[in-house]
Amino acid sequence: MGLRPLRAAGASVTAIDTAPRTAAVGPAETAAQRSLRTPKDVIYDEILARIEPASAVRMARPELTARVERLVAEIADQRRLLINQQEQRELAGAMVDDMIALGPLESLLRDDTVSDILVNGPRQIYAERRGKLVLTEVHFRNNLHVLHVAQRIASSIGRRVDESSPMLDARLADGSRVNVIIPPLSLKGPCISIRKFTRSFLDFSKLIAFKSVSPELAQALEIASQCRLNILISGGTGSGKTTLLNAMSSLIEPGERVVTIEDTAELQLQQPHVVPLETRPPNVEGKGQVTQRDLVRNALRMRPDRIIVGEVRGGEAFDMMQAMNTGHNGSMSTVHANSTRDALSRVENMVMMANVSLPSRAIRGQIVSALDLVVQIERMRDGTRRVTEVSEVVGMEQEIITLSNLFTFKYEGHNPDGTLTGSFERSGVRPRFLPRLENYGLASAFMKAIGAKGGEG
Repeated sequence: MGLRPLRAAGASVTAIDTAPRTAAVGPAETAAQRSLRTPKDVIYDEILARIEPASAVRMARPELTARVERLVAEIADQRRLLINQQEQRELAGAMVDDMIALGPLESLLRDDTVSDILVNGPRQIYAERRGKLVLTEVHFRNNLHVLHVAQRIASSIGRRVDESSPMLDARLADGSRVNVIIPPLSLKGPCISIRKFTRSFLDFSKLIAFKSVSPELAQALEIASQCRLNILISGGTGSGKTTLLNAMSSLIEPGERVVTIEDTAELQLQQPHVVPLETRPPNVEGKGQVTQRDLVRNALRMRPDRIIVGEVRGGEAFDMMQAMNTGHNGSMSTVHANSTRDALSRVENMVMMANVSLPSRAIRGQIVSALDLVVQIERMRDGTRRVTEVSEVVGMEQEIITLSNLFTFKYEGHNPDGTLTGSFERSGVRPRFLPRLENYGLASAFMKAIGAKGGEG
């Protein structure tokens, strides 16, 4: 990738030439395709052919934009292309995004209503708004353009994405999570999936307003967190597990030492004494990997009051259960599962992945001793994320873990606008962990929240 100064008269700007000219991604452009190029395509190609990766990233965006706008105007005039001033400014802005940002995706990244961005090749880009995926009008020029953005993401964290390393997990500077997969594994061209990092903190009052929980359910979860119950949050991808975990963690006392463990940092704990830990992938030689299990083991040596694992997905589940059973009450985590009972089955399977020579009954006994509550959250077809079950881990009957539902969401119908209606039903069952709540003076309030006899009011 050589350095080439801009040859336009009076132009001293240099830029990043990150689009590989020889990458084998998709078919080569045909003569018929070249004949269909718009004036914008012609200007775009000419500028890309005359720039170098030297100083654009070090320039202030307004200065770089002004210089590229002048160069676009010069080329349009020299080539006698029909493109007005507004289109020239838009093209210059798009080129600057390509030089120092993520190209066409920048408009979606700046849109606060967008939570997920899904790129399926150059012409099919979806965005999730308010829980629903919509096809956007944003597009890339071709497969090389998508690959250019993917490689920019990889290079920003010292990684690479190419045919020899066609998959990538990364994080943008703002904390957003990114997954990239390219040909030959992807048959539709390079694909990019971005889970945007939200800076807005959702507490339980906002979750009630969004109808994700009822006031009684919110109070029960607040008390459970405050009284240091061990809690597992279960749900599918994009169901709101991390958002709920953030809300529940807001009830942790400021004086407690909390260690968080994540693959990609997403938690937004509000307490002053938080130590966030993040895993590290292997380098290009396949060495240097640090897993969640490594971090959980290390966290036990850091004198934590609570350990919060962003998501258990492997052998670290065994170490997490051990931590919950050895005095680290109030620990929390999330897991991918379709129900509270499925969540426990998944945890059992993950403990087995730790190569622990324990019979199934012993593993289930560990789970029962470790966990107090399992909370199921789902993204429903109207886009709303709702807590659908809150189950207490009661004990074991022979070989089976027994659960008792404290709250269950019952679907009732839908409104004319398509939103679902329902109610959060309370079982009124007296939980076995009630003596622990009495130590905090919150047993009566919890009983009232779940509709059990003995609660005040």
